[in-house]
Amino acid sequence: MDPILLSSIIVLGGLGLLFGAALAYASIKFAVFVDPKVEQILAALPGANCGACGKPGCAAYAEAVAKGETPPNRCSPGGADVAQKVAAILGVTTEVSDPKVAVVQCQGGKAEAIDKFVYEGIQDCTAAQLIGGGAKACSYGCLGLGSCVRACPFDAMYMNDNGLPVVIEEKCTACNICVTTCPRGIMALIPRNQKVFLACVSQDKAKAVKSVCTVGCFACKICVTPKVTPEGAIEMSGNLPVIKNIHSDDLYVAFEKCPSKSYVVRVPRPEPAVVAEEKIENQQ
Repeated sequence: MDPILLSSIIVLGGLGLLFGAALAYASIKFAVFVDPKVEQILAALPGANCGACGKPGCAAYAEAVAKGETPPNRCSPGGADVAQKVAAILGVTTEVSDPKVAVVQCQGGKAEAIDKFVYEGIQDCTAAQLIGGGAKACSYGCLGLGSCVRACPFDAMYMNDNGLPVVIEEKCTACNICVTTCPRGIMALIPRNQKVFLACVSQDKAKAVKSVCTVGCFACKICVTPKVTPEGAIEMSGNLPVIKNIHSDDLYVAFEKCPSKSYVVRVPRPEPAVVAEEKIENQQ
């Protein structure tokens, strides 16, 4: 064999062995240990990467949970099922809160609330808020530019013809992104079994509310009177009523008696015959 060819083969072979040994050493020296629990937790998560848990994504959340830095019940899209699965992986128990849903705490759309000027800037609620506090005359009302809708990662919202966001409850995972996106604070998460909620966040007094919106709560206090809510299901906090008992049937009465129609019914009131039947079943 040609000596030059032979020496080339030996040199290349030696270099190959040297580089291979170096790579093997580096793989051992700089190996990153991956906790198998992290991979198991990540597999149990829905993979939405929505950030509702407070982490930048599912992988970061899985790692934090495995290290004990975050509770296993912070995944809103996954709900109770995922919380239980993650807790089982960790060998712990966890509290599972009632499932929630996003609601729009404002009914002051184009037909109900007036504007103080015409806004023609960027179609973003936060940007609009910077221009004179927004075009909506009510400083608490929905600006109607759909930032919350665009931010929803689950397509669980849309804008209606009246310029208000609408939540598609079947798709909503209570990820909280719409809540943190809204600069006016009108989006909120409430228990899915809550029958009635107040769709207004204005703290203004009666005259100021009535001058800008026909469906705004003006603190008339009718809903907190013993005649309407004898068991104290609603209490006043500043100029707004606050629901204290989400299961009370008195909330339906509050909805009916509210002169400004500021309450919204999510769960229809059961017929008297159905209520009577349920009472009989509970007594047996």
